[in-house]
Amino acid sequence: MSEVVYEETATMIAAGELQSFVPFGREHCRNHPNAFNLQLRELQPASELWSSDGAAGLVGSLQEVSLQERERECWQLRKGCMGVKEEDMEFEEELYAAGNVVVWSQGSRTQASSVYKAFTVDSPVQQALWCNFAVPHNKKDEEELEHTVCIVQSSCVNVHTVTGKDFISPLPFQVNVWATKFGLLLERKNTANDAQLTPSLCREPLPTVFSMLHPLDEIAPVVCKPAGLFDGSRVQYVSDFTMKIVFTCCQPSILISYDTVQGTHSVWALRKVTHDERSTVLRCPAEPVGTPLGLMASGFLTSHFCAVGPSSPLHYSALHSHQSRIMTSSPGLHSRVHSPSISNMAALSRAHSPGMAAPSFSGAARFNTSFHSPSSRGHHGLLLSPNSTVNETTLVPEMEPIMPDLCIEQLWSETVTAGCHREMSSQASKVFLTSDLCENHYLCFLVESHQQLRCVKLVESNDTSQLIFPSVTTIPAKDAEPLQNIDAMLVLEACGSLVLYTGITRVSKVFVPGLLSPTFSLTNHLPHLSKPVDNISTPTNAGSRHLQRLDEDVMPSPVSELRGPNIKHHEASFLEDYAFQQATPYIHALRDPVCNRVTLELSSGTMLRISVPEIATSELVYAVVQVLVKWYNIYNAPGGPSAHAEWNLFVTCFMTLMGYNTERLNWTQNLHFEVPLSPVIAAKKARPSDGGSDEVSDCCNNNNISPAVSSVAALGVALSTSLLYLLFVFFPLTSQASSPSSPSLKLDSSAPLFPHIPALFYVLHLLYQELQLDELQRARASSLVCLLQQLARDLQLEDYVDLYWRDYPSLMSGFTESCLIDQGKTHLIAHNCPSFLRAEPPCVLSWLSSCLRGEENQPFPYLPGICQRTRLLVLSYALYILGDENATSSDVSKYLVKLSAGMFVTGLKDRFTSVLLLPGLCGFVCVCFTLKDLESVPFGVALPIREAIYRCREQPCSDWSEEVCLLIGRQDLTRQAHKMTLSVLSGLSLEPPPTTEADEEEDGMSDIIQEVTGLIWSQDLRVQEVRRLLQSSRPVRVSVVQLPEVSDHEYIEEKENKLLQLCQRTMALPVGRGLFTLFSYHPVPTEPLPVPKLNLTGRAPPRNTMVDLNSGNIDVPPNMTSWPSFHNGVAAGLKIAPASKVDSAWIAYNKPKSPELANEYAGFLMALGLNGHLTKLATLNIHDYLTKGHEMTSIGLLLGVSSAKLGTMDMSITRLLSIHIPALLPPTSTELDVPHNVQVAAVIGIGLVYQGTGHRHNAEVLLSEIGRPPGPEMEYCTDRESYSLAAGLALGMVCLGHGSNLIGMTDLNVPEQLYQYMIGGHRRAQAGANRERHKSPSYQIKEGDTINVDVTCPGATLALAMIYLKTNNRSIADWLKPPDTWFLLDFIKPEFLLLRTLARCIIMWDEILPNTEWVKSNIPQIMRGTFDPSEDINMETMAQAQDYITAGACMALGLRFAGSANSDAFDCLYEFARTFMKIMSFAGTAAVTGYYNLQTGLSMILLAMSMVMSGTGNLKVLQLCRFFHKRTGGEMNYGFHMAHHMALGLLFLGGGRYTLSTSNSAIAALLCALYPHFPAHSTDNRYHLQALRHLAVLAAEPRLLVPVDVDSLKPCYALLEVTYKVSAHHTCSFLCILVEQIFFLKGLKVKGPRYWELSVDLSKETQHLKSILSRDGVLYVKLRAGQLPYKDDPQGWKSLLATSVNHCNSGVRAFKPEAISTFTSEPALVSFAEFFCKTSDGMKHDTLVLFSAMLYECVTQECPEMLPTYIAIEQAVGSLRRGDLLQTFPLWQLRLVVELWDSRMLKDPTNAHDTLLTSEFLPVMKNTVDVALDSWLKGEEGRENIKHAEQRFRYLSLLSDTHLAKPFPLRTHSLRNSAVHSTCSRLQDVKYCCLVKPAGFLEILQGVNI
Repeated sequence: MSEVVYEETATMIAAGELQSFVPFGREHCRNHPNAFNLQLRELQPASELWSSDGAAGLVGSLQEVSLQERERECWQLRKGCMGVKEEDMEFEEELYAAGNVVVWSQGSRTQASSVYKAFTVDSPVQQALWCNFAVPHNKKDEEELEHTVCIVQSSCVNVHTVTGKDFISPLPFQVNVWATKFGLLLERKNTANDAQLTPSLCREPLPTVFSMLHPLDEIAPVVCKPAGLFDGSRVQYVSDFTMKIVFTCCQPSILISYDTVQGTHSVWALRKVTHDERSTVLRCPAEPVGTPLGLMASGFLTSHFCAVGPSSPLHYSALHSHQSRIMTSSPGLHSRVHSPSISNMAALSRAHSPGMAAPSFSGAARFNTSFHSPSSRGHHGLLLSPNSTVNETTLVPEMEPIMPDLCIEQLWSETVTAGCHREMSSQASKVFLTSDLCENHYLCFLVESHQQLRCVKLVESNDTSQLIFPSVTTIPAKDAEPLQNIDAMLVLEACGSLVLYTGITRVSKVFVPGLLSPTFSLTNHLPHLSKPVDNISTPTNAGSRHLQRLDEDVMPSPVSELRGPNIKHHEASFLEDYAFQQATPYIHALRDPVCNRVTLELSSGTMLRISVPEIATSELVYAVVQVLVKWYNIYNAPGGPSAHAEWNLFVTCFMTLMGYNTERLNWTQNLHFEVPLSPVIAAKKARPSDGGSDEVSDCCNNNNISPAVSSVAALGVALSTSLLYLLFVFFPLTSQASSPSSPSLKLDSSAPLFPHIPALFYVLHLLYQELQLDELQRARASSLVCLLQQLARDLQLEDYVDLYWRDYPSLMSGFTESCLIDQGKTHLIAHNCPSFLRAEPPCVLSWLSSCLRGEENQPFPYLPGICQRTRLLVLSYALYILGDENATSSDVSKYLVKLSAGMFVTGLKDRFTSVLLLPGLCGFVCVCFTLKDLESVPFGVALPIREAIYRCREQPCSDWSEEVCLLIGRQDLTRQAHKMTLSVLSGLSLEPPPTTEADEEEDGMSDIIQEVTGLIWSQDLRVQEVRRLLQSSRPVRVSVVQLPEVSDHEYIEEKENKLLQLCQRTMALPVGRGLFTLFSYHPVPTEPLPVPKLNLTGRAPPRNTMVDLNSGNIDVPPNMTSWPSFHNGVAAGLKIAPASKVDSAWIAYNKPKSPELANEYAGFLMALGLNGHLTKLATLNIHDYLTKGHEMTSIGLLLGVSSAKLGTMDMSITRLLSIHIPALLPPTSTELDVPHNVQVAAVIGIGLVYQGTGHRHNAEVLLSEIGRPPGPEMEYCTDRESYSLAAGLALGMVCLGHGSNLIGMTDLNVPEQLYQYMIGGHRRAQAGANRERHKSPSYQIKEGDTINVDVTCPGATLALAMIYLKTNNRSIADWLKPPDTWFLLDFIKPEFLLLRTLARCIIMWDEILPNTEWVKSNIPQIMRGTFDPSEDINMETMAQAQDYITAGACMALGLRFAGSANSDAFDCLYEFARTFMKIMSFAGTAAVTGYYNLQTGLSMILLAMSMVMSGTGNLKVLQLCRFFHKRTGGEMNYGFHMAHHMALGLLFLGGGRYTLSTSNSAIAALLCALYPHFPAHSTDNRYHLQALRHLAVLAAEPRLLVPVDVDSLKPCYALLEVTYKVSAHHTCSFLCILVEQIFFLKGLKVKGPRYWELSVDLSKETQHLKSILSRDGVLYVKLRAGQLPYKDDPQGWKSLLATSVNHCNSGVRAFKPEAISTFTSEPALVSFAEFFCKTSDGMKHDTLVLFSAMLYECVTQECPEMLPTYIAIEQAVGSLRRGDLLQTFPLWQLRLVVELWDSRMLKDPTNAHDTLLTSEFLPVMKNTVDVALDSWLKGEEGRENIKHAEQRFRYLSLLSDTHLAKPFPLRTHSLRNSAVHSTCSRLQDVKYCCLVKPAGFLEILQGVNI
């Protein structure tokens, strides 16, 4: 163990942000309700306190007496990590505990602290800590962290998660709790009882450390694996009471323990236990103390039950009475997947069993000998007390082995020396991890008894699986805390001084303003006090004092440890004599480090919060080197410099360390310092004669210490990043003899960095090249080049000097000085000269240029972590220009050579995204940058990358990531991944158009998205007309003319009768309105759902008087509004979109308080089931609703939950439905009085839940229920038809589409039985459980043993149709043919003919044809021919049969082509509708058939038309619906109105966004909803339950694609190319219903010139399109620049490109920049047009034209990102023309642009249109440069310019390639005018040679005579 020895210097660092600190929780607790008693006791004297306690008196007060006056408080701080925005990362979190209260608060420098969460518990808090638990995620191996606060009480641990879940885990004994990577670690407190029992009474040691990986887990013992190969290495439970945990850490996962006997600390790795270790520890038999503990039942009980006292069972029972209570809203939320190894207790607690209060010996209780008994008087004997209530025999079977979860493996332990026992180390009072600036990590623990901080070095092994601890260093310290942000730690020395260390290297003292530092105040008077005693080197100790190479070969560190004798500083005793020490507060301790802030505890009891300053703020300084400790001392000296002088300070410091005398160099003398110099520079100014030596060499000379050693020791040089790793790994420090004082311009060879100048120079040169590639950093390159040119001169690297002159000719002309290197010392540099230092300077721009010319290049050097931009750009060019697809994988070494120290380096953060390959149009790839980063790349370098992006933009792949799509400018694809719906798009106006006051009343249809419907039907107001027809919230107009003979009373009755007729229509409207507004609304969770009123009043003109049905003048049917209210509730609920966020609380929140609205709420519940939200309703709420006994609510709820669980066979819903169906209950069960309609709903519910499953038992029951006979005492006697129909429909749904493949049902003879139900015959005997139920016949209905066909036929027919749906089974279809004789025809009701025809047609699905011939072919032959007059034919029978068969065939046609908008099918149906209307218009023919029958057939045809044209809003169907809407008198009853308005709703389904599917499930739903027998009045449910009309929603599917402009977020028009699997392409307007279902489509593509192309390939995967359609069909499209949307410019005549058809320039002339915002939304282009393309006073006309042409070019060529490139080229050429170009960087960029153009033209001249610069702009710019260069060479500007000729030649020769020939010699000579003129004629022949032909130009230059 070595001890740090350091040299004291006079430098100090000033701490900042000094402020008083009080924990926020303390202030909050004073105002906390729980703190009231505490306040009383603090404020009142004891006497008052006793009396104030009332009845408790003195006894109550004495119970509260404690040795501590105040309640114990504790707190901890950490860096904020949750709920924080990226731009505000700097904030702290505090966890404060006092008494029973824990306060979690957050605050930052800019924001005051506030309470985040506060907790109050039942008993005093012993510990409060943050902990993260891993929770399994998505049933995969992934785990997500759950952030929690754990509050430890004496008997339990409360765990509160951030998301609001709470857990209570009981504790069987007292523990200390530690947070780890895996969860909680519980260390058992060593009570006196345990200590006595462990050795004597028990054979086996008790485990002392346990783990809890989740609050619901049982605690498990931890096993340990000690170090060693023999005895101690076996796995055993941690059962050593002498081992105390002092520290745990999550990263790395380690644990520090202290041995109380040995007095040593050990480090353990904490990890998951392996399977072998678990098996070993559970298999081992019980042995004496120290052996592994076998936790088996029998042995354990006998050995450990001995310690139970009489009171134990009671306390144990009390303890476990609150086992795992969980306060959470969702009981099933915390269930975790657990392995079989988890014990019964864990399983029970996770199942939340209510019986957990019983005491059990499962879990950690078996490790508890005292059973947590608070009574110290309990008798602990060997035998059980006689009155013990614990029964041993009952407890034995419960014992199971506890599976351990975690294992600790010993990594390192302190060595015990011989003399160590005399002064044994005490337990570490503080442990923390810290790191130094070289990424060395240390584990530090503070031993207060020795006042030492022991720093154990921490190194990862090569495979990173193991930690190695190579060395221990001791630092004298009274206290210490780490400072993570600056890789340092703050140490409080025994004398009271604060000292900053980085790792184990002492940096400097820290000066705290306002506090007197004893050491600093005395140094002036006692200069020798701070020196070590043994600071004079003698021959005997010189070797030990020299800096040696580190012994640890594992991880060499540039910061060397000083291994000298153990010298301790005992300054405290000296200082204690001073009186001021007592008067002035001094620093007593440190605590709460967060980032670079720490709290100082003063002796006065107050606390101060200080921050230690950051190392540097300049990016350039960070880029060169992140820290130099010497630099750190200078910069942070008290009263240090401001930020803008930072670079000058750095250069001075850095050059001094390399041996320069910065006072003698002219350019460093001129560096401007605004503030007093640092002590180092001030000392040099005071001793000018020292000739470059400072206190470093002074110290070296005085002490005869090696200069390298002493300088490193005194200055504490710690270099980091790649630069410094290079330095110290390649070139280890060596001892050198000191040199005498050097001349003024010589380098001091004794400087610590002198031998490494070449390596440092080369690294800085590479950094300079990196800065050249960043426009934001390039200005700083000019600062760096001054330093580089000096180093290059002194190293005599002419080529490098030449390169810097070419880059900055104006700047370099002022530098002429060179510093001489002592010839005797050149071997030092030569010896250390790195092998990678090239004679030819690496120039990244030259490398890229030769790459564009297609020349071979050497790999370019780069520093990992530093030259990241260089690396990415070089690889980009290799990928794109050279076309090497392996450039980023296997061929990296061909283009890059990596310079590193062979170890991992964390340098500058990578500003780019990961390297991604973009497969482009031509099969090439480019490297992915973010757009923001690409903007900072110089325009010439970036042009090839922009070109690659431009090519990829046209046809992107659908599987590219979001980042790539954003990069190539396809925001439409990026947005598509965000899964937005139309209703939640930001910026999309969803408000309806302005309405009048009369319209303001809620009609329930205001949520239809106007932008979408306005685009679908833009030519008329059909949507407004539909809203008018379907609104039911306003009074109707009652127009009745009062005839003269009619009295007023009769007139009022007439008006009310007319109103009653109109109300029949009004009550039927909600069914249609629900379909119209389907899924159009996203509710607000804090507001109830708006339900429009069902207004049944009227207004009579002309006075607009109110007409009401409640006046009593006419008889109104009772309960007339019950079902209409239900439908109104359904319509309101169906508005809610499936994607909305609806929860159980919101559903219950909508429950109305008035009983009148209960029917509406029942409908609302059913609607929630239809749109899938009822699954979120809690089971408790469902039970609550059903127990109310409200019939409507039960119907809505049963149908709703069944629809939500469609086809799932959910058992809980099955049980719910079975209660309401007597046939599904056991025969002996109690008869329940279930209303008939509820039974019907439950039967349909069974069909929905078991749809398509072919469930045998349900099918059998439903089959028998179709023919259920009436029972005695009016059982099953009323409305039997609806129940039989429901059973038939349910049976059809259960066996939907199975046909003859009904597995396991052959014995049921399902089709034969259904056929019998259809045609009649003798009833079959009931089988099975229902035999007893139907034994007694009905007393009222005498049916005998025959089947009542009128009851059973409809259900059986439809059941047969659904079972054989689309099977084309002709034998079954023939059963359903209408009779072909008049005799048989008389026996069938005409309505049944409709059902038979419909059933037969949908069985023969593929034979349905959309023409009239097919429809007529269903009519029997006997009706189609001529009739013999002699035959007795009943014309009424024939007409009715013919009309009903036609209606049935039309209905089948509608189902076959539902949602297809098939024109043939529509024309056919429309023709039949007109035929029926003609028949109805003639009284004679109408009388034969009957008005009711004709209206029924017409309604069915109208519904069939609506199904075919569903969602299209067809005008012809709308006209028919409006025609029937107006007809209210005569036979037009409630049911017909319902049919007509359902047709209207289907026609505009979902506001035009939805249509009908033709899947089996959809056909079944439509058969239930459109059953062709509509109710005669509003309370009629005899033949069909009205609630089933809403099941049509289950057949709806979204099929509208809505293109949304990604920039404006508005729906728009676009063109869509649809490719079918069978037929050819089909192009249609984009906003339309897709004409076929998805499985018919092969592909979709957005086409046309106005929008970017977008392809959706459906040949392999349709999921993408389905997800788009499910989100309102939002498909983002991006408008091309220069184009207008179709809505604004239908013909394309206003387009920006329309004016440039004939000639390019005409477009420029016609282009008006002020109209730019009409054509593009790019903010950069709009702003450019605003400020640079409008005529103004300061703008020249030529410039205006040029800028307008640039803008036009960018808009027309679809490359707005090129505008900065155009401007940059123009600026570079302008500067060249004016002759004020100060650097050649813009010429380099021009050269790259020209070379890219040339490479394109040379390869293929037809490639011109593929390049970004395709106009005449570039040739014009080239010509301008030609003219400027020619004028220079000809000397047209006069003799005064000849003195600048050399500089101009540098411009010209800059672009010549130094790799081709020797560069032009650049010295301080002047060019003769004659020489210039003599070359002019030759230069004329080489037009633009410097940019196009650098080699040829170089030859000419070499011919110039100088």
